[in-house]
Amino acid sequence: MQRPLALLILSLSCVACAVTPNSSARSLALNQGLFLSAHNEVRTDLGLTKLTWSEPLAEYAQVWANTLATRYACSMQHRSEVGRDDWQVGENLFWAGARRWTDGRRELEPISPRRVVALWAEEVKDYNYANNQCRSGAQCGHYTQIVWRDTQAMGCAAAICGDLGQIWVCNYSPAGNWLGQRPY
Repeated sequence: MQRPLALLILSLSCVACAVTPNSSARSLALNQGLFLSAHNEVRTDLGLTKLTWSEPLAEYAQVWANTLATRYACSMQHRSEVGRDDWQVGENLFWAGARRWTDGRRELEPISPRRVVALWAEEVKDYNYANNQCRSGAQCGHYTQIVWRDTQAMGCAAAICGDLGQIWVCNYSPAGNWLGQRPY
């Protein structure tokens, strides 16, 4: 039986807004069109089929983002790492800390979905297609999940952590990053 490669982790954030820190997670309103188009631009450059938005995958991502924000202190953990991947989906994670001012104020760091996808896609520079490996010491699993040829659908969500950090989750189906297989 094949096992997915452990997807590696980056940092991310979204829309600026003033929120008071608390212990419960709050969802961030995401522009799903921006997420989808950013993913599809990367895929189109390689002649891959476009992904579609999946509301069930977005809801699944929201549950995990909320869980990470509340139960895991906003730490970056893949479902598969804690034995909670009931759907066997591909998963990219992104985290961003709060913007901190010299007077002690904190605000959400404004980053767009396009920027998040661009950061993941930049991993192409660390991926060697010929040997199907990441450069030593580098991450490329976010990129390879985005361009996984068999993936058809995606859904993303984000949660605000108690300290105004943000945790973002994108889920993909079918999952990519299978050992020994090239993404395209």
